[in-house]
Amino acid sequence: MSDPTPFELTLERIALIRRLVVAWNPAGAGAPIVHPDAPYGSANRDDDIFNVTGDDEGAEEEHRAMGDALAVFLGHAVLKPGRYQYHNPLAKLTSTALGDVFRDDETGETPEHITFAVTEEHLALIPRLQVRWDAAADVPAIDPAQPYGAGTAPASERLHREMQPALQIFLRYGDLAPGFFREGASGWEAA
Repeated sequence: MSDPTPFELTLERIALIRRLVVAWNPAGAGAPIVHPDAPYGSANRDDDIFNVTGDDEGAEEEHRAMGDALAVFLGHAVLKPGRYQYHNPLAKLTSTALGDVFRDDETGETPEHITFAVTEEHLALIPRLQVRWDAAADVPAIDPAQPYGAGTAPASERLHREMQPALQIFLRYGDLAPGFFREGASGWEAA
C-alpha cells in the first residue's frame, strides 16, 4: 500500500535537482547516475544543500528526498528539443569508477564546456528512466539493468550513451513548477 501523504516538490528541491551532477555508471547496460563524490557540484554535500535550503540540520533528509524528486521531475518536467550548453561539472572531478561519455580514454581529460543537441528521441526516453536509490553510492541512479523499464530499449547504443548529457541538460533546463505528487500504479501523478 502506498503512502497517502503526498510528496512535495519544493522550489528548493527543484534548485537541488538543477545542481545534480550526472555521470555515467558503466555497470550492466550502463546508465546515468548522480555522482556520489559530488552530487551537487562539490565534495561537501551538506554545505551544498545548506546553500540552497538554508537548513543546516535537514541536509540528510533533503538528500534522501532527491530520489523521489528526481523521479517526479523526469516524469513531469518539459523541455524543447534543441542545442544546449552547460559547464561540465565532471571536468573538475577526478576520474573514478564512474565515467563521462565525453572523457578521452587515453588522456583522461573531459571538456569543461559541452554543447549538445537534445532530440525528440532523448526526450521520449527521459520519462521512462527508472530511478532507484543506489544504497552503496548513497545517491539516486538509473537502474543499469533496465534503464528504461522492462521491454524498452533505445534505438541505438549511441542514443543510450547520449542520455548522460541529455539528462544533465534536462535537469538544468527542464521546466516544472513546485507542487504535490503521489506515487500511483503508473508512476508519479499530480496530487
